[in-house]
Amino acid sequence: MLRSFVPLFVMTFFICLFIVLMQFLWRYIDDLVGKGLSVDVIAELFFYAALTMIPMALPLAILLASLMTFGNLGEQFELTAMKASGVSLIKAMRPLMVLIGLIAIGAFFFQNNVLPVAQTKMWTLLYSMRQKSPELEIPEGVFYDQIPGYNLFVQEKNRENGTLYEVMIYDMSKGFDNASIILADSGRMAMTEDKNHLFLKLWQGESFENLKEAGAGNVKNVPYRRESFDLKEILLKFDANFNRMDEDGMRNQYVGKNISELRATIDSVSLRVDSLGRDYGEQVMTAPRVGVPYNKIEVHDGKQVKIKIPDVQMAHPLNVDSIFRGTSSAAQVNYLSQALNKAKQQRQEFEFRGLVMQDERKTIRRHDIELQKKFTLSFACIIFFFIGAPLGAIIRKGGLGMPLVISVLLFIFYYIIDNTGYKMARDGRVAVWEGMWLSSAVLLPLGIFFTYKAVKDSAVFNRDAYLNFFRKLIGSNEVRHIAMKELVMEDVEPAKAHAMLEELVARSEEYLKANRKRPNYINYWLHGYSRSALRELSRELELTVAYLANSRDKLVINKLMDYPILRSLWFYHPTNYRPAAWAAIVLFPIGLPVYLVGLRQLGILRNEIKTIIKVSGELAELVDKK
Repeated sequence: MLRSFVPLFVMTFFICLFIVLMQFLWRYIDDLVGKGLSVDVIAELFFYAALTMIPMALPLAILLASLMTFGNLGEQFELTAMKASGVSLIKAMRPLMVLIGLIAIGAFFFQNNVLPVAQTKMWTLLYSMRQKSPELEIPEGVFYDQIPGYNLFVQEKNRENGTLYEVMIYDMSKGFDNASIILADSGRMAMTEDKNHLFLKLWQGESFENLKEAGAGNVKNVPYRRESFDLKEILLKFDANFNRMDEDGMRNQYVGKNISELRATIDSVSLRVDSLGRDYGEQVMTAPRVGVPYNKIEVHDGKQVKIKIPDVQMAHPLNVDSIFRGTSSAAQVNYLSQALNKAKQQRQEFEFRGLVMQDERKTIRRHDIELQKKFTLSFACIIFFFIGAPLGAIIRKGGLGMPLVISVLLFIFYYIIDNTGYKMARDGRVAVWEGMWLSSAVLLPLGIFFTYKAVKDSAVFNRDAYLNFFRKLIGSNEVRHIAMKELVMEDVEPAKAHAMLEELVARSEEYLKANRKRPNYINYWLHGYSRSALRELSRELELTVAYLANSRDKLVINKLMDYPILRSLWFYHPTNYRPAAWAAIVLFPIGLPVYLVGLRQLGILRNEIKTIIKVSGELAELVDKK
């Protein structure tokens, strides 16, 4: 088992890692292209990105490898041979269960010790690349704005010697009011050796510069300076080097911490949030309000005690009408304006405090999410194995075809649920542990179900089983086929045939009489058509057909094929459990569609039973003629 699983696991792991790495590349391609980065820097970024993507590739690789391994064994009937020799599926899975347990333990230590370092280096490197200036490549016919403080236009370039023609430079480095424009017939551009400055040599041109500072007192008349030149040399600041950012800032973020550091941060921030919450609560409760007593919280014997203290400004509630009655309109407006400003100020203050508390709680959630991720990866590896291995034993298809399709669909399902839970936990809609373990909670019953079905050799993906189920549910018309027998062991006796046909007709008429033609809604759910009596009628019909099929008369054989095949459909009587029937009656919107379909099926059944009565009479005449 190990020799079959390990090579497939290694192969699928690197395939999955390559796929998720390409997804990372397409996501951040804009930050890498056109920066003139060296190969070793890009290779370093991809190495750390590959380490960061392992938690996404590992569960998918385990699912695909286990599906392919047990699919191959089932397709080659090796699992059948194992079971025939007394080796159960669980016993066959035991070596791989030990291996997956070791991989899950290794995934936990990887998440705790290796991943924080890899994420710190990857994000630091990526942010450093974002800050790097793009590689200097001046396009033709458009303005180039990647030089800080400058816009450069070049009409045409000579790619052999690097000469630029019809050059226009807008210098905004001193601000828009002091902008300058340089026009030149031609020029050349070069980078200094330290790659910190850009050297421009221009020929045959003019420059214009606003001097607003010199004419600051006169807004209408702004002086300017114009200069004509045959040769002009300009040195522009342009840092083309790749400068790495310090990793300490990223290391202090949640992505760069292990379990102990995450727990320490959560505890410290939670303590700060509790402290701020108590302080803000005390300020709200103890803030004096005009004419209203306020509460003061004191601690006695380790317990918080609220003490009501009356407002020091007023001993009785304030009569606002008396104040407004003896003042002018201007004073009233002044009072209202002061009160409104004070209310707005208090509102802004409490909103700011709420935002501070919200940021602190977001920090706690972020760290708690990262803490839960340390455990969810290991559990996901175990779940995916117990989904893939039994599923491969059930479908019995090896190779990359069917297993790959099923693996991708299951992983997409897992990824959607996991991402949904993550966003809900991040936004505080649910508890962090609920959001992060949502995908595991959904997939765990699926793994248990597939394992149980594989151990019991249940045909989960047997098409005929599902067709039979839906055939019993909604039914499908079947045509009876009877052929003439070349050798008849028992001849048909007319008296016995008449007796059987009469018994069949009597049972059919009795069934039609016992059941209403169109039962009402309540009667349908409580009684319906008796399926047990219908099965007895069907058994009687088949016995009659089997006996008359021994006839040597071809007309009798052909007439037997006119008998319908009675089906015991679910719609004839949906439930014998009266509480369920009453529930369907009460839940009228749910029970009504079933009732309407049931009436149609009951009409078809009555027509089939009437056909039995008619054909039985015709057969009795044919038997008499014989």
